[in-house]
Amino acid sequence: MKGRRRVAPLFAGAVALLLGAAAEPTAVMPDGRPTPTRQPVPRWLSLKSSEVRARTGPGLDYRILWEYRAAGLPVQVIAETREWRKICDPEGSVAWVHRSVVSSRRTVFNPSTQELPLRSGRSETAAVRARLAPRALIALDKCEDGWCDLGGRKVHGWAPEAALFGVQPRALCDASRPAGPAGRGG
Repeated sequence: MKGRRRVAPLFAGAVALLLGAAAEPTAVMPDGRPTPTRQPVPRWLSLKSSEVRARTGPGLDYRILWEYRAAGLPVQVIAETREWRKICDPEGSVAWVHRSVVSSRRTVFNPSTQELPLRSGRSETAAVRARLAPRALIALDKCEDGWCDLGGRKVHGWAPEAALFGVQPRALCDASRPAGPAGRGG
């Protein structure tokens, strides 16, 4: 009888553990493998500093392609290793960056050469509160119904989701493409 009491709790615990694992959604990379971080891919992050080295591969021994000089720039993670993130930038270029140089702080980028009106509500007819300069960055609060709530304490407003870089749910660059500038190999 004592043996059964020990086995039953162990068996119940194992079943609960298996059921819990099955109920948890699995984040996978484009090739179907689970992501090392268990975070979804693609996903959005931003660069932490104004000096971020972009590399050809996931490691310090890979050649530096260029250096990003735009703290807060939104980048889309399209693949990852435990320590490195393969990103797609606003130009459509692909590079590897270390996990320590990206942040989960959400920002968006105005990729246009025109000012983008920030409106008081989610409508093209809502009053213009401010204008986002061409190629400017701004904090992202949330998106709903095709509009994004942007800004901070001093500047705040809504902009159409389609006019922004940093909110697209689909991958913008092919994860199998080698790292390098847009237009090469992909």
